[in-house]
Amino acid sequence: MKIPQILLPIFVAVLTAQAVEQPNLLIIHTDEHNFRTLGAYRELLTEDQAYIWGEGVKVETPHIDRIAHEGAICTSYYATSPVCTPSRASIMTGLYPQVTGAPKNNRPMNDEVVTFAEVLRRNGYATSYVGKWHLDGDEKPGFEPARKFGFEDNRYMFNRGHWKLFHDAEHGPELIGEYNTKKESYKYDIHAADETSFATDFLVDRTLEIIERDKSKPFCVMLSLPDPHGPNTVRAPYDTMYTHFKYEDPRTMRAGLASNPKLPGWAKIAGKNTNTKLNQNLMAQYFGMVKCIDDNVGKILKYLEDEGLSENTIVVFTSDHGDLMGEHCRDNKGLPYETSAGIAFMIRYPGTIPAGKIVNKANTNADFAPTVLSLMGVTEGWPEFHGQDLSDDYTSADSIVDDDRVVYLRNANGAWLAAVSDRYKLVYSYADSPWLFDLEKDPDELINFYSNPEYAPIAKKLTEALLKQAKAFKEPKVNLIKR
Repeated sequence: MKIPQILLPIFVAVLTAQAVEQPNLLIIHTDEHNFRTLGAYRELLTEDQAYIWGEGVKVETPHIDRIAHEGAICTSYYATSPVCTPSRASIMTGLYPQVTGAPKNNRPMNDEVVTFAEVLRRNGYATSYVGKWHLDGDEKPGFEPARKFGFEDNRYMFNRGHWKLFHDAEHGPELIGEYNTKKESYKYDIHAADETSFATDFLVDRTLEIIERDKSKPFCVMLSLPDPHGPNTVRAPYDTMYTHFKYEDPRTMRAGLASNPKLPGWAKIAGKNTNTKLNQNLMAQYFGMVKCIDDNVGKILKYLEDEGLSENTIVVFTSDHGDLMGEHCRDNKGLPYETSAGIAFMIRYPGTIPAGKIVNKANTNADFAPTVLSLMGVTEGWPEFHGQDLSDDYTSADSIVDDDRVVYLRNANGAWLAAVSDRYKLVYSYADSPWLFDLEKDPDELINFYSNPEYAPIAKKLTEALLKQAKAFKEPKVNLIKR
């Protein structure tokens, strides 16, 4: 059909308006983030669980919380494998990491995998990535990797590292400080950091510039912040905001000692249990990093409001894995405990996701790609996904979604496999007999209910679900599951 010349501008305007109606996607992704530091999660926990480091010891995070209050929060959201590279492979592809080429840290993702960003790019979206990537092998820092995996603009993507200061050069971003490539050591002066050069601020500013550039068309931007992962340093004034607190040792700390005869065998695999007393300054700096992130999330949300983009932009806040921060005598991640494998997930989509929704159903970040693509109405050209499209849980009229779905998690080195529901967690390991946790009766994860006859049906259900998923998703350590 030939369009008359006089009607052509009207036709183009209609097409443009229709294109803009496609929802935008903004993902704010943090690194090694303990969900107890977020107010929206503390609101849903008992007092003793919300304030694990002492009464009233908290970071106020009103801007991040706003995403949950104006949208939905998932209380049982898990990394498929709680370390950086495999977890990131899952959120990108909707697959379990063992089939992506990236089941361990610093393994490059296979060329042929199709990410959610590639699906969106093929559907006309402007796609951009800002921040830490960790899916391109050993390269460090590795700015602007040649393999883009659907992110057309990856100028501010870097492969590895937890850099603290940046500046923009003509050819692209540069680190501020000295990086020794042979020793992989990074020396920097945190006192030189300000609201333009500190990593969180710098990467958020670049994100806003990209959105400003692309706001007239459908866009997808993923902002991957390297904080609050260590090193635990943050710029002023955040470096002194939380030094007044006395951080109490978590009550599970002593139970995590290797000398404890009741310690699970798989808890000894990950290395020495060395965190026997919290470092007060490191805790204060971690809290400061979280506060800096929250203030920058506030800057992003205000920008979306000012530009009239809030109603048509899906905003997601999540992380790659947690940080035990002294619980079970551990720092960091790699274990199936809640604040290691469990991660924050909040999503806001006005008019589609009811405000204040709580999803009490086990999700993994392999579910992210099919769920978000479905929410966006992009349902053509999907690759194979291991994760499920759970968009109905987020868009339903129910204010609370309760479900006993079982998902499976894996250790990057094959040391353990776990089946997890909203209430129960069953861990199989070559180093121990099975461990079954009841997260309702024992939220501290100290008691093994596996040998309790009352729990036999639960153990059977979780084992069957784990075995089925492990086989379907080509889990190489399926023989860990004892039937």
